[in-house]
Amino acid sequence: MAVTLTERAAKHVTRYITKRGRGVGVRLGVKTTGCSGLAYKLEYADDVAAEDVIFEGHGVKVLVDPKSLPYIDGTELDFVREGLNEGFKFHNPREKDKCGCGESFRV
Repeated sequence: MAVTLTERAAKHVTRYITKRGRGVGVRLGVKTTGCSGLAYKLEYADDVAAEDVIFEGHGVKVLVDPKSLPYIDGTELDFVREGLNEGFKFHNPREKDKCGCGESFRV
């Protein structure tokens, strides 16, 4: 089982944590929502919870709760700029379908 992030995503996270002045990495999980059933949730983490599964890439920790891991195992987190928009993008090989608005997915 693994969750990875690209070098571009790691650089973005590192810059943001440095700017914030605190943080140990990012917390990635899923929540039930949307028309396809699941949505990613991503937030900066200030501490590690006892139950967290920890992955590390390019010097950045990705913390995942055990309940979310089966849905996002194998996911690569990237940071992309498309025109005037920028943000994190999830490349999840387990995704079977996405809703039209791109907010939710199904495995």
